[in-house]
Amino acid sequence: MKAIRVHNYGGPEVLKYEEMPAPAAGKGEAMVKIAAAGLNFIDIYFRTGLSKAAQLPFTPGHEAAGTVTSVGEGVTEVKPGDRVAYAMTQGAYAEYAVVPAWRLVKRRARGRRRRRAFAHADCEETRGNGVRHRGQPRESRTRTRRRRG
Repeated sequence: MKAIRVHNYGGPEVLKYEEMPAPAAGKGEAMVKIAAAGLNFIDIYFRTGLSKAAQLPFTPGHEAAGTVTSVGEGVTEVKPGDRVAYAMTQGAYAEYAVVPAWRLVKRRARGRRRRRAFAHADCEETRGNGVRHRGQPRESRTRTRRRRG
């Protein structure tokens, strides 16, 4: 399978698109064929070494959406063919990723709606982080129209 790999910390030039062996789902895991991967600042932190990866080389990317292709022993949460999304598991910049089954969320949307649903979840997380790290939310600067009647 193809994946983007990081062999040493640095700028964007350390991202290498290369062939690597496909992973296999182990006990409690599912293999996901990636359809869309999230691009986030945390990925930059890991690439530059600001946050240390468990080991070098590694495949960046902490969230994705796709289709389950196989499951490991004891997995009951998902089955092959299920459309899923996940976050907080490294390895999304690849054709396939092995993810703990308990981290997978089933998705019902198809096509463009699937990408929008995934993007919406990411926006909600980003908004929540902004509130936590920048202070209290403010009242909206736009006026809300009230319906008369």
